[in-house]
Amino acid sequence: MTFNASLAEKIELLLPQTQCRQCGYPGCKPYAEAISRDEADINQCPPGGEQGIKQLSQLLNIPAKPLNSQFGVEKPFQVAVIIEADCIGCTRCLPPCPVDAIIGASKQMHTVVAQQCTGCELCLVYCPVDCIVMQAPVEPKFDAMQARKQHQVKNQRLAKLEAEKAERLNRQKMLLAKLKQAKS
Repeated sequence: MTFNASLAEKIELLLPQTQCRQCGYPGCKPYAEAISRDEADINQCPPGGEQGIKQLSQLLNIPAKPLNSQFGVEKPFQVAVIIEADCIGCTRCLPPCPVDAIIGASKQMHTVVAQQCTGCELCLVYCPVDCIVMQAPVEPKFDAMQARKQHQVKNQRLAKLEAEKAERLNRQKMLLAKLKQAKS
């Protein structure tokens, strides 16, 4: 099946925007694109759960099916919480967060902005001292569209940093070439 951007967008809007990668794709948008191309099934998103599968089946006019347990199990929404007394400030939890919900600096205590946390659990495996736990949010006000925007902003920031790095490397190569040429 060919890629249909409009269909992929509609599918993505039905996904929970946790960017958790449990579906086997690097985020909700790539998973939505794969569904729109018939390369992924609608039952691969544990955070979306039964309700998400039902919405996707209605949109695509196909039968609903149970969540594929190979990708995980449906569970109540939780957010990451850093046990601050145990945090060593290693910053390993910062890069995997898809929405930059973790704030901290090297050798400083970190914290999670609970209103921004998508509950993806990606930070858990990177913590060398296991000071990150998942808990029910104090204020259960997860906003999927805000999380989507935060993820897009992070991706844009990372792309800009990568482009700047490539430009610096290119300038360095040009300078080295000029130096070699001047020596010969």
